[in-house]
Amino acid sequence: MSAIATTDPAVAGSPLTGTSPAFDRNRGLVLDEISEVFQRVDPAEVASLVTELRLADRIFVTGAGRSGLVLKMAAMRLMHLGLTVHVVGETTAPAIRAGDLLLAASGSGTTAGVVKAAETAVAQGARVAAYTTSKGSPLAGVASAVVLIPAAQKTDHGSAVTRQYSGSLFEQVLFATTEAVFQSLWEEDVAAPEDLWQRHANLE
Repeated sequence: MSAIATTDPAVAGSPLTGTSPAFDRNRGLVLDEISEVFQRVDPAEVASLVTELRLADRIFVTGAGRSGLVLKMAAMRLMHLGLTVHVVGETTAPAIRAGDLLLAASGSGTTAGVVKAAETAVAQGARVAAYTTSKGSPLAGVASAVVLIPAAQKTDHGSAVTRQYSGSLFEQVLFATTEAVFQSLWEEDVAAPEDLWQRHANLE
């Protein structure tokens, strides 16, 4: 039986009275956890990653699951800035080479496909920048720039860092961090929003 209530408010004749206070409580929980961890992301580490983005001929992004989805969103924003960006695994992604950057995300830093992509990138003469919770991980070990996001790993179900499920907090702070990186790059670029809009997808 599902743990989610199945009461139909139309049948019951009243709203699900527990939903509003639960939502309000958990909205506060999510916001508080994001704020606490986001404040602990080191600006100096982010600056090193941004330097790698600036110097790269081309940028490739990779991540598994929800982390990968976040980096796809980041890739779109970098493309809006006029950077050449590819998503690893897409059929149009070319071969990586010297002068390129692989931007990778893995909470544990041990995700097999992500680590393999990073090792391949380095073997081809490219550089790697990584977002992870673990500086001692294989991913961090091959990266030229590492941004530590001090959230719980997705398998750490008893973590004192978060009450949220699995890797949610890492992914949330990852998104916020990539957005702040984009905003910072945009401020330096000083392009008008209309200029970025010219690169926005029009086959939607």
